[in-house]
Amino acid sequence: MSRGRWRWPGGESPHRGRVLLGLATTLCGEMPHTLARLKDGTLNEFRALLLARETACLTAEQRAFVDDEVCADPAALDGLGTRKLVARVKRLAYEMDPKSVVRRSANAESDRRVTVRPAPDTMTYVTGLLPVAQGVAVHSALGRDADALRAQGDPRSRGQLMADLLVARVTGADLVPDAPTPVPVTVNLTMSDATLAGGHAAAEVGADGVVPEVVPAEVARLLAARALTNGLASWIRRLYVDHTGRLVGMSSRQRFYADGLADFLAQRDLGICRTPYCDAPVRHRDHVTPTAEGGETAADNGQGLCEACNHIKQATGWRQHTVADGLRHEVVTITPSGHRYHSTAPPPPGWREPRYVETRPGVYSLVA
Repeated sequence: MSRGRWRWPGGESPHRGRVLLGLATTLCGEMPHTLARLKDGTLNEFRALLLARETACLTAEQRAFVDDEVCADPAALDGLGTRKLVARVKRLAYEMDPKSVVRRSANAESDRRVTVRPAPDTMTYVTGLLPVAQGVAVHSALGRDADALRAQGDPRSRGQLMADLLVARVTGADLVPDAPTPVPVTVNLTMSDATLAGGHAAAEVGADGVVPEVVPAEVARLLAARALTNGLASWIRRLYVDHTGRLVGMSSRQRFYADGLADFLAQRDLGICRTPYCDAPVRHRDHVTPTAEGGETAADNGQGLCEACNHIKQATGWRQHTVADGLRHEVVTITPSGHRYHSTAPPPPGWREPRYVETRPGVYSLVA
């Protein structure tokens, strides 16, 4: 066993692990037919998870009845799409206990939120989870105003106009003709001193609580140019790396030192929680060695964690320390069971690990 390194089964995040554990407990204890269909391949994991979720408001006996009605006969699932399957389960759940379904619907409004996740080609999905009336109203208003602009001769498609109107109304920026709505941006340009003048290193566009997205340098320059051209606030922060790829400094004109250090930690960890396999965005700036135990408020003793992982770390038996001789920032986590997990800060955008080749016997040259 090398350096006591352990891997979590399947490489799942802590949140996903809890979801799958809950699903396994439900299927084994209350939904045996769904479990059987999962085993024989009639259902996949996603559809089984939907069935468990839609019956969560029922009692164990009611859930078992729905399980028997829907999944006891494999032939009943032939040709049944996911939406039809979910609709059938919802209908049965409502017939079994309408009060609990209504109560669950009312409670669901408290879960309204907006999330962001990456999409291909330097795009992103911004998703709003809203009560149905609000969601329909938002979409209808954007569609109505997009149709009005198209009737006035705007060459953009209906979908493009709806997207641009959404950005303009949320950010307060002005809608510009025939172009994406410009917005205030902070471009985090991570580069070594050798590439600083060239401007070809990758860039990142992010915000507090949002995982930064890596974009080509030309795209980053275009974003900044649009913001400056339209009189919007725009900042460029340069983050420096040494010859080993270790983040060593950051320029900032709009932050105090405390916030600057917090930003430094978030950018060094690329805005993603340092817990192995956890893809949640950084919410807390944590001391690896707690201040109560003499830990300094410094970059080497800091890490970015999501809220859940930071709270779990405070439980009895959990310990952490940094690796002093690591090329990049490295943290070792020791769990109450004695398992050890290593977390190394990811290389910054544009960084390539040094590569040596043997040019002649016993002589190696740096090529990258």
